[in-house]
Amino acid sequence: MLSGKVRFQSQKDRIRKRLIKYTRKAFCMLPLLDKPRILDIGCGSGVPTVELARLSDGEIIGMDIDQGMLDVLRGNTEKAGLADRVKVINRSLFDMEFPDESFDVIWAEGSINVIGFKMGLQEWKRLLKPGGFMVVHDEKGNIEEKLGQISSCGYELLGYFELDKDTWWTEYFVPLEELISGDRVKYPGDPGVVEALQDAQREIDMFKEAPELNSSVCFVMQRR
Repeated sequence: MLSGKVRFQSQKDRIRKRLIKYTRKAFCMLPLLDKPRILDIGCGSGVPTVELARLSDGEIIGMDIDQGMLDVLRGNTEKAGLADRVKVINRSLFDMEFPDESFDVIWAEGSINVIGFKMGLQEWKRLLKPGGFMVVHDEKGNIEEKLGQISSCGYELLGYFELDKDTWWTEYFVPLEELISGDRVKYPGDPGVVEALQDAQREIDMFKEAPELNSSVCFVMQRR
């Protein structure tokens, strides 16, 4: 029987899947690749990771420091019959000890802000094969500045698109708020659920405090 915390994460992942169409949109901006090797940095519970495996027919490495989320991802890949092509690794993005030119694609949805956009582009570039691709979904910030950094760091921009605050509110935060309200009633004494609900509520509170900061942009680029 699933614990309340695991059940909550599963429900939260279903909400996250409302945004999977944007993962597909970014992937479709890449040229056709033959079984690419993809590194998904900061994969969490791996909603985009599983989708990348389906879309690419390649090998995906999901990397994160949250072992609980990696366990969820591993379980989901087994259920989906993708465990042979999706591997998980508990590793910090400050400890990127992979050989140079290991990957055809680097994918980062919401993780590059930990080290900064420019630094991420610079440090992760060595991991890409010549002509390899990087997809970065980041907070909107100064788009023109980021476009300049993409060029100066040795990439060619293939395209980008924005997700505005209304998209995030309607497609993610409203259903998340409803889920939190329901699970507070269902699991009032479960400490694991209480902690998960508090984390989710902080996401919502941060959005409400500064909704413009929750607009985001997805960049698709190629290493020159």
